[in-house]
Amino acid sequence: MPTVPNDQSWMEQALRQAEHAGQRGEVPIGAVLVADNDIVAAAGNSPILDSDPTAHAEIKVIREAARKLGNYRLPGTTLYVTLEPCIMCMGAIIHSRIERLVFGASDPKTGGAVSQYQVGTDRKLNHFLDITGGVLDEQCSRLLVEFFRNRR
Repeated sequence: MPTVPNDQSWMEQALRQAEHAGQRGEVPIGAVLVADNDIVAAAGNSPILDSDPTAHAEIKVIREAARKLGNYRLPGTTLYVTLEPCIMCMGAIIHSRIERLVFGASDPKTGGAVSQYQVGTDRKLNHFLDITGGVLDEQCSRLLVEFFRNRR
Protein backbone atom coordinates (compact mmCIF):
# COMPACT_ATOMS: atom_id res chain seq x y z
CA MET A 1 0.00 0.00 0.00
CA PRO A 2 1.38 3.47 -0.81
CA THR A 3 2.16 6.02 1.87
CA VAL A 4 -0.48 8.51 2.91
CA PRO A 5 0.16 12.22 3.56
CA ASN A 6 0.91 12.05 7.31
CA ASP A 7 2.97 8.85 7.30
CA GLN A 8 6.30 10.66 7.44
CA SER A 9 5.32 12.96 10.29
CA TRP A 10 3.97 10.07 12.37
CA MET A 11 7.13 8.08 11.65
CA GLU A 12 9.16 11.05 12.89
CA GLN A 13 7.26 10.72 16.18
CA ALA A 14 8.15 7.01 16.29
CA LEU A 15 11.80 7.92 15.61
CA ARG A 16 11.77 10.21 18.66
CA GLN A 17 10.57 7.29 20.76
CA ALA A 18 13.34 5.13 19.28
CA GLU A 19 15.96 7.77 20.11
CA HIS A 20 14.76 7.88 23.73
CA ALA A 21 14.99 4.09 23.93
CA GLY A 22 18.55 4.19 22.57
CA GLN A 23 19.54 6.81 25.13
CA ARG A 24 18.39 4.38 27.84
CA GLY A 25 20.58 1.63 26.38
CA GLU A 26 17.72 -0.20 24.70
CA VAL A 27 17.70 -1.18 21.03
CA PRO A 28 16.36 2.03 19.45
CA ILE A 29 12.95 1.04 18.18
CA GLY A 30 9.94 3.29 18.63
CA ALA A 31 6.25 3.11 17.90
CA VAL A 32 3.17 5.31 17.90
CA LEU A 33 -0.44 4.31 17.46
CA VAL A 34 -2.68 6.83 15.70
CA ALA A 35 -6.47 7.08 15.61
CA ASP A 36 -8.49 9.93 14.12
CA ASN A 37 -5.28 11.84 13.35
CA ASP A 38 -4.19 11.79 17.01
CA ILE A 39 -1.54 9.82 18.85
CA VAL A 40 -3.26 7.40 21.21
CA ALA A 41 -0.04 5.88 22.57
CA ALA A 42 3.72 6.12 22.05
CA ALA A 43 6.63 4.08 23.38
CA GLY A 44 10.14 2.86 22.80
CA ASN A 45 11.66 -0.53 23.44
CA SER A 46 12.36 -1.40 27.08
CA PRO A 47 12.88 -5.14 27.58
CA ILE A 48 16.16 -4.56 29.45
CA LEU A 49 14.86 -1.80 31.71
CA ASP A 50 11.59 -3.66 32.40
CA SER A 51 13.19 -7.13 32.62
CA ASP A 52 10.47 -8.17 30.20
CA PRO A 53 11.21 -9.89 26.89
CA THR A 54 7.82 -8.77 25.59
CA ALA A 55 8.45 -5.06 26.21
CA HIS A 56 8.89 -4.27 22.53
CA ALA A 57 7.73 -0.81 21.49
CA GLU A 58 4.76 -2.25 19.59
CA ILE A 59 3.52 -4.32 22.54
CA LYS A 60 3.86 -1.39 24.94
CA VAL A 61 1.90 0.87 22.59
CA ILE A 62 -0.86 -1.69 22.12
CA ARG A 63 -1.17 -2.20 25.90
CA GLU A 64 -1.28 1.54 26.58
CA ALA A 65 -3.83 2.21 23.83
CA ALA A 66 -6.10 -0.64 24.95
CA ARG A 67 -6.07 0.73 28.52
CA LYS A 68 -6.74 4.30 27.35
CA LEU A 69 -9.54 3.29 25.01
CA GLY A 70 -10.98 0.65 27.34
CA ASN A 71 -10.99 -1.95 24.60
CA TYR A 72 -8.72 -4.83 23.67
CA ARG A 73 -9.60 -4.21 20.03
CA LEU A 74 -8.13 -1.21 18.25
CA PRO A 75 -10.03 -0.94 14.95
CA GLY A 76 -9.48 2.09 12.77
CA THR A 77 -5.94 2.63 14.08
CA THR A 78 -2.57 2.82 12.39
CA LEU A 79 0.63 1.62 14.04
CA TYR A 80 3.88 3.34 13.07
CA VAL A 81 7.06 1.52 14.05
CA THR A 82 10.65 2.23 13.11
CA LEU A 83 11.56 -1.42 12.43
CA GLU A 84 9.50 -4.16 10.80
CA PRO A 85 7.80 -6.01 13.67
CA CYS A 86 8.81 -9.51 14.76
CA ILE A 87 6.31 -12.36 14.74
CA MET A 88 5.43 -11.82 18.43
CA CYS A 89 4.48 -8.23 17.72
CA MET A 90 2.66 -9.17 14.52
CA GLY A 91 0.54 -11.60 16.58
CA ALA A 92 -0.39 -8.80 18.97
CA ILE A 93 -1.14 -6.48 16.04
CA ILE A 94 -3.46 -9.08 14.54
CA HIS A 95 -5.22 -9.84 17.83
CA SER A 96 -5.77 -6.15 18.56
CA ARG A 97 -7.31 -5.63 15.10
CA ILE A 98 -5.08 -2.72 14.14
CA GLU A 99 -6.12 -1.66 10.64
CA ARG A 100 -2.82 -0.51 9.20
CA LEU A 101 0.87 -1.02 9.90
CA VAL A 102 3.54 1.39 8.69
CA PHE A 103 7.17 0.58 9.36
CA GLY A 104 10.49 2.21 8.55
CA ALA A 105 13.36 -0.25 8.18
CA SER A 106 12.88 -3.83 7.03
CA ASP A 107 14.23 -6.61 9.25
CA PRO A 108 15.63 -9.28 6.93
CA LYS A 109 16.50 -11.61 9.84
CA THR A 110 13.34 -11.64 11.94
CA GLY A 111 10.76 -9.48 10.15
CA GLY A 112 7.25 -10.81 10.62
CA ALA A 113 5.37 -8.52 8.24
CA VAL A 114 7.14 -8.96 4.90
CA SER A 115 10.76 -10.09 5.21
CA GLN A 116 10.70 -13.57 6.78
CA TYR A 117 6.96 -14.02 7.33
CA GLN A 118 3.88 -12.36 5.91
CA VAL A 119 1.72 -12.32 9.04
CA GLY A 120 -1.24 -10.07 8.43
CA THR A 121 -1.33 -10.30 4.66
CA ASP A 122 -1.10 -14.02 3.95
CA ARG A 123 -4.86 -14.45 4.57
CA LYS A 124 -4.20 -17.44 6.88
CA LEU A 125 -5.66 -15.65 9.90
CA ASN A 126 -9.05 -14.17 10.66
CA HIS A 127 -7.77 -10.59 10.39
CA PHE A 128 -5.54 -8.93 7.85
CA LEU A 129 -4.16 -5.44 7.62
CA ASP A 130 -2.69 -2.97 5.20
CA ILE A 131 1.08 -2.80 5.45
CA THR A 132 3.36 -0.04 4.18
CA GLY A 133 7.11 -0.40 4.61
CA GLY A 134 10.09 1.81 3.99
CA VAL A 135 8.76 5.09 5.40
CA LEU A 136 11.84 7.07 6.46
CA ASP A 137 13.78 3.85 5.98
CA GLU A 138 17.14 5.58 5.81
CA GLN A 139 16.71 7.42 9.12
CA CYS A 140 15.31 4.36 10.88
CA SER A 141 18.13 2.14 9.60
CA ARG A 142 20.82 4.68 10.43
CA LEU A 143 19.63 4.91 14.04
CA LEU A 144 19.98 1.13 14.46
CA VAL A 145 23.33 0.90 12.65
CA GLU A 146 24.82 3.69 14.76
CA PHE A 147 23.51 2.16 17.98
CA PHE A 148 25.12 -1.21 17.29
CA ARG A 149 28.31 0.36 15.96
CA ASN A 150 28.69 2.29 19.22
CA ARG A 151 28.15 -0.87 21.27
CA ARG A 152 31.01 -2.75 19.60
